Amino acid sequence: MAFRPETAKPLNELAEILLRGPGTLSPGERELIATYVSSENDCLFCQSIHGAVAAYHFDGNEQLVLDVKQSAERAGISDKLKALLAIAGKVQRGGKNVQPEDIDRARREGATDLEIHDTVLIAAAFCMYNRYVDGLATWAPREPNAYRDPGARLAREGYIESTRELAATPSGAAS
Repeated sequence: MAFRPETAKPLNELAEILLRGPGTLSPGERELIATYVSSENDCLFCQSIHGAVAAYHFDGNEQLVLDVKQSAERAGISDKLKALLAIAGKVQRGGKNVQPEDIDRARREGATDLEIHDTVLIAAAFCMYNRYVDGLATWAPREPNAYRDPGARLAREGYIESTRELAATPSGAAS
């Protein structure tokens, strides 16, 4: 994103709205959706950084994030979030995979139409973000501790602040 701040700006604004904007899903739940989709897409950077943000929102519970990535259905999360993650997983494989029974399940578990909409949009957006990051062969550290501090900063300050930092960085330089 530092390479082209003018495209980073709208991408980060979308992430800000989807992951931190007004809504009834908590920022941690939304970050878990982003993490899950990124994990399913095998995007190391996105699953790691958004996993770190999610863990921050869940009081540092990195095990919860790992559990969701391993098996959302067995993870210690609400049945509503399990149903939403099932929808996100189907969107990740292709939007037409979402069936009426998936939506019915989410509604039975208490999901609102807005939460279902936002889950689909987060999943679709993260498919794009993952392809962007991986398509440019972005280097990503493998050590989870490399993501803790940046994840905490994103959780506290958000994605718009990241865009401001990029704008102050010379094009092509590491941020």
